[in-house]
Amino acid sequence: MGARSSATRPRALGRAAGLGLGAAALLTLLSGCSLEDVGSKFGHFGWPGPGVSLQAHKMYDLWIASVIAALVVGIGVWGLIFWCVIRYRKRGDELPVQTRFNMPMEVLYTVTPVLIVAVLFYYTAIVQTDVDKLSKNPDQIVQITAFKWNWEFDYRDGMGTEAKTVTSTVGSSDVIPILVVPTHEKIRFEETSKDVIHSFWVPELLFKRDVMPGNVRNVFEVTVDKEGRYVGRCAELCGTYHAFMNFEMVAVTSENFKKFLAAKTTGGKTTQEALVEIGEDPYSTKTQPFDTRRGTHSWNQGGETVAAGK
Repeated sequence: MGARSSATRPRALGRAAGLGLGAAALLTLLSGCSLEDVGSKFGHFGWPGPGVSLQAHKMYDLWIASVIAALVVGIGVWGLIFWCVIRYRKRGDELPVQTRFNMPMEVLYTVTPVLIVAVLFYYTAIVQTDVDKLSKNPDQIVQITAFKWNWEFDYRDGMGTEAKTVTSTVGSSDVIPILVVPTHEKIRFEETSKDVIHSFWVPELLFKRDVMPGNVRNVFEVTVDKEGRYVGRCAELCGTYHAFMNFEMVAVTSENFKKFLAAKTTGGKTTQEALVEIGEDPYSTKTQPFDTRRGTHSWNQGGETVAAGK
């Protein structure tokens, strides 16, 4: 019996080593690509995508790396399960050797999960700290004011409640509010609500933050690195017309952003006129006003007059 046990041990170790080599080969194969390349090949593993800000990229990388680690662990676990099923299947009526415990194995399946959780916790804490990090001198400060059931975006000349508003964009039932932001600049958002709890959410930022009423001001920063138009929503159930509380974020170059602010401040133009000034569509293109049925009205959207409430 002892000879048999000693003979099977090398084979068991060999199979375990094979699983380890397979996992190592998978990691080596994946290491040749960036996490974004790997994620795009597999549908981002359920994540919305790499995002459009530096903070979003860090969260995306954490997600993809965590999924890859889970896949490696899963392959190893399933491999061991099937190996045990095949290796120790019933071969007769003889009762196999009964083992009370296996100390190396017990240490392995106790220490390994602890190490995995510790590593995941470590990198999660790092990414969360980076996402919540605030700079001393952001490039732009925008105050987000939520109210039932729309948005106001105030471009400020400084931080805190003592700062003054340079210019504003206010949404209505007829016109989707446009939040214009520059790319490659640190944008500080300071949130406040006039009534109930709302939530500022742009899916492409892979981030959302509750907008609190009263003296609570949630503050966060993003650095958008890709131009484009992105739909924004309220992600907190806030009342009857919560589903209609949308906006559009327009990311432009720093030069065009300066032109946009100048057109609104010194030029006295509306948000729509200022958008035309920098070559952008004056109205939202990714979303449109919803029919709230709060009365008969119409709006001009993309050059067409649309009636609502009928």
